[in-house]
Amino acid sequence: MFFNSNTSPDENKTAGIAFLAENAKKDNITTTASGLQYEILTEGTGKSPIASDQVSVHYQGTTLDGNEFDSSYKRGEPAAFPLNRVIAGWTEGVQLMKEGSKYRFFIPSELAYGERGAGADIPANAALIFEVELLKVL
Repeated sequence: MFFNSNTSPDENKTAGIAFLAENAKKDNITTTASGLQYEILTEGTGKSPIASDQVSVHYQGTTLDGNEFDSSYKRGEPAAFPLNRVIAGWTEGVQLMKEGSKYRFFIPSELAYGERGAGADIPANAALIFEVELLKVL
């Protein structure tokens, strides 16, 4: 079961834990000590960022049920930001990448927006999926 607009924060948490447990069984998924999961879609060869770097990325973010809540691709321009000023799952995950890489991150709620959620599209305790393309370490 995945959450929808009618599920409670506890149901969202349970659904995220179940999803990540199943996802971790896949051969192409790596799970870090924090619980962040990632899949390498394309491995780049450029520089890897550190948390204090600013990065330029293209990305798409969805909830577990596939609802897209944000996409730099749809806006038609990459996003640039300091890596240490985003959710913990991004800060950790993007540091694993090299310029030119594209990864899919499966982010547990505690490494995303946790109990507070974010806006109308990211409910409390939601695990999230992001496809991230690291264009440049600035």
